[in-house]
Amino acid sequence: MQQITPTELAQWLGNSADDGSGRARPVLLDVREDWEVQTCALPGITHIPMGQIVARAAELDPDAEIVCICHHGGRSMQVASFLERQHGFARVYNLSGGVHGWAEQVDPSMPKY
Repeated sequence: MQQITPTELAQWLGNSADDGSGRARPVLLDVREDWEVQTCALPGITHIPMGQIVARAAELDPDAEIVCICHHGGRSMQVASFLERQHGFARVYNLSGGVHGWAEQVDPSMPKY
């Protein structure tokens, strides 16, 4: 698993093009609880709480680039590691600093908790 900073992810999202003219947008896998996602979230997330990942991993494309997201980066790192080691996902990233880091480095208008 690779680490990606909020700034790097923002740049990737800003430069992505799913029409073949640029790097495809990654799957933004938010593994936080429902109440956390309701508080704040990046646009276009796929929400699967950490406690449901084992049962729902088959919903994810193992060939897609996936950025795992949580509050500060700890839970998402565990999920990214699980997807790599248990399911053979090869293009998994962990958002270092999580949504808190995103709010501090990219979008200061995002609520923090």
